[in-house]
Amino acid sequence: MPFLNFWKRGEGSVKADQALEFDEKAVQGMDLLFNTYWILRSKNPEWYQLIREREKVLRRYISEKFGLRLIVHQHFIKLEKIPAEPERWMGITHFQEPMEYAIFCCALSFLEGKSVDEQFLLSELCQDIKESYPGELELDWTLFTHRKSLIRAVQALMEFDLIRTIDGDIGRFDHNEDQEVLYEATVYSRYFMRTYPEDFFGYHHWTELLKEDWKLNQEDERRKRVYRKLFFSPGLHRVDQQDPDFLYIRNFRNRLSEDIENHSEYKLHVFKNSAFLSIAEPRQYHQLYPDSKASSDVLLQFSQYLHNNLDYYVPKENGEIVLTEGEFDGIIDSMRAQFESGWAKYFRDKTTSSIRLDLVQAMKEWMMAETDDSSLIRIKPLLGVVAGAFPEDYEGGKP
Repeated sequence: MPFLNFWKRGEGSVKADQALEFDEKAVQGMDLLFNTYWILRSKNPEWYQLIREREKVLRRYISEKFGLRLIVHQHFIKLEKIPAEPERWMGITHFQEPMEYAIFCCALSFLEGKSVDEQFLLSELCQDIKESYPGELELDWTLFTHRKSLIRAVQALMEFDLIRTIDGDIGRFDHNEDQEVLYEATVYSRYFMRTYPEDFFGYHHWTELLKEDWKLNQEDERRKRVYRKLFFSPGLHRVDQQDPDFLYIRNFRNRLSEDIENHSEYKLHVFKNSAFLSIAEPRQYHQLYPDSKASSDVLLQFSQYLHNNLDYYVPKENGEIVLTEGEFDGIIDSMRAQFESGWAKYFRDKTTSSIRLDLVQAMKEWMMAETDDSSLIRIKPLLGVVAGAFPEDYEGGKP
């Protein structure tokens, strides 16, 4: 998740040589691997071929720096992107409840028993999911909320190309539990889940899965953790003066920067309390901050407000600024008095507390804020890397 720069993300022998060089094609191939779940040969044959041509050099670099597994299949290519630490924003974006993840996993189990191109009905899928659902409360398809969760799970199956619709519309299931849809299992459905060296039922907690991964990456573990954090997350924050990951970045900053720029289009930025990657010319598939959402515009102004009032909002030793909900609302009211007419209508029509909730949620997704049970809001250093304001000739009411 890199940031934009203003934020701050004979013929035979010639081909053999190219396969060993980390050239522009290898750079592009690695970028595709890191920004897509998998590359399907049927949908993106050019991408698939590009990575196959640079498979050897990509596999070697990714294994050495990240400790990750590159899977090359006749129908797809997939990089198993295992984060150093799981973050709240790393899930399936349109899932809203834990139930949807459970339904999704039950559906994957159902698909395990289907052959390629085998067809099945929505009612069959619903029955199987209901029988295998592990939750304490049973699924009840007469309940609207349960049907909506199923719809989101099935839509995710389609987005990942695990099933295809032959006839019908899953959208109608929200109003009618008897709605039928005909689906077909794809060749990819059996390859979505990772394989584990041990029986999956032998694990008792999700943290054991992460520990299993690091058992295979004990050599140069610190380097692999740092590379994964830089490439998979918006950035890193320094936890304290002895933070080992951040100390690694500081101690090897020049070497890291040179290596990243030689093998990607990203640039490493290191500040006192944060580090992140930026890119000067983003591609369409990149997730970038600031984006086009209305919340990004207000967050840029929020960052500028804090910069202008550091005497009052004093950062802690690790760069965090801690605000109460009341203090946050006061800042919003001050900004509103000056700039509201330039905001999107979505925010102009909201109450101050509603704006706060939206902004905090957006900041959490970019690792710019954390909250806890005390209702305090900890603003992280990444927010302050970029700030924004209206043009100097802006006048209230005349954006």
